[in-house]
Amino acid sequence: MSEITSLTVHELQQKLKRKELTIAEILESYCNRINEKEPEVEAFVTTYLEEAKAEAQKVQEKLDNGEDLGEYAGIPIGIKDNLCMKGTKTTCSSKMLENFVSPYDATVIEKLKDENIISLGKLNMDEFAMGSSTESSYFKKTKNPWNLNKVPGGSSGGSAAAVAANDKEAANTALVAATKLIEMAGSKGIYHKNNVARKISRLTKLVNTVA
Repeated sequence: MSEITSLTVHELQQKLKRKELTIAEILESYCNRINEKEPEVEAFVTTYLEEAKAEAQKVQEKLDNGEDLGEYAGIPIGIKDNLCMKGTKTTCSSKMLENFVSPYDATVIEKLKDENIISLGKLNMDEFAMGSSTESSYFKKTKNPWNLNKVPGGSSGGSAAAVAANDKEAANTALVAATKLIEMAGSKGIYHKNNVARKISRLTKLVNTVA
């Protein structure tokens, strides 16, 4: 079911509404894709694939029971590892925070959880977002999946590589300042499409759709 990871968020939403796919099927496809690509691309610092599958079942039950869920309920997502998510490691790709487990959710994470979006893990980045190649991460150097001898840009290289490797076609959190978005577009051919970013704060934007 690898074709599932090629669907856009809108297409996934439509298939869920028409009951052509279940959330479990979507998550299984994405998890398989990550397991296939992650050993060579190394986009993630931490993955929560089993937890994501369990969450998928919970969200599916709510959906089947007719509960009023968010517009993006059941859509898989990856979180840049400088965003605090309660109960999970938030390292900023630094040895200093290697064992830091966040006691709270960042506001943007609260909003994503309100939508019942399902996190697959935390994505690699330049240490403390200081860099433009994701080579300064303490944990690993993320590769450009289109050419493993090239860098994926940064500081959100893990997010960019995950998208380019088709891990999360349109539902990634390449949460970057506008200048970083432009920079990454130039180095990977990933660009902001149709002006569909919505403001999260003065410094970051959530890219809802990329191509």
